[in-house]
Amino acid sequence: MDIIWYHPTQDGELWLAGLRRRLPQARVRRWQPGDDAPADYAILWQPPREMLAHRAGLRGVFVMGAGVDDILARLARYPDMLPPAVPLVRLEDSGMARQMQEYALYCVLGWFRRFDDYARQQQQAQWQPLPPATRETFSVGVLGAGVLGQSVIEALRPWGFPLRVWSRTPKRIPGVESFAGRESLDEFLRGAQVAINLLPTTPETLNLFDARTLSQLPQHACFLNMARGAQVVEADLLAALESGQLRAAALDVFQQEPLPQENPLWRHPRVTVTPHIAALTLTDEAMDAITRGIGAIEAGERPSGCGDRQRGY
Repeated sequence: MDIIWYHPTQDGELWLAGLRRRLPQARVRRWQPGDDAPADYAILWQPPREMLAHRAGLRGVFVMGAGVDDILARLARYPDMLPPAVPLVRLEDSGMARQMQEYALYCVLGWFRRFDDYARQQQQAQWQPLPPATRETFSVGVLGAGVLGQSVIEALRPWGFPLRVWSRTPKRIPGVESFAGRESLDEFLRGAQVAINLLPTTPETLNLFDARTLSQLPQHACFLNMARGAQVVEADLLAALESGQLRAAALDVFQQEPLPQENPLWRHPRVTVTPHIAALTLTDEAMDAITRGIGAIEAGERPSGCGDRQRGY
């Protein structure tokens, strides 16, 4: 079994050693330009076209992240990059769910207790207790009901907030109000005091959060984006913050990354910026998941986390 590995910024020695330890029967190598030797599996992140194009014999491609949108975008430009029959597998959890839970809880509880408002008061040396929010009306809506979305819902459940979820198809989650399909999006948003975006990137979700969509949220709502920056029209988000439509935003992903220094999101007093760290790929957990996926393919089974190229995730 031959495995090629590629990441544009990581050294890879930890990955190569870990994969060789888990798959002692495999020959694992770092892919470099000009390498067109046979490979059964590819493990990658943001691969160049030449890594996969015209590579016969691939049995599976594993993405070192929770989304396959980047490679699908590349396939849209270069259809010959990967044969349609080759499974494209994403990481479903691999330690990312717990990190997403932590990030979401930090933001939701901070907004609920108005710690962001108190931080601004501290900068002005202002001692002023603020009216507390009411738990029963502090509704939290999660967009996206995959593994990560449902894990965030489960983390929020013990805190007693009204919970709702929006997804492509209806979901039955005890104690959570479910909305499905584009026709129900506005109704979902109108009841979400906090909106948490965990949607996959598809043609339907690109620029989804624009002025019209954000206007459906309750006045002074809060917005958390842990999915993809391409889903948010940043100028419209800033306008919603300036108008008071949005009270606060926490953003981990952006249209352009790294976020340019001149971008006004850096300096907006009601925006929290983090550098795409809401859920980092944990190496050991990811290698375990990929090893299981390769084992499934070798056994003639469909691995968990296979992306759907038609749906875009």
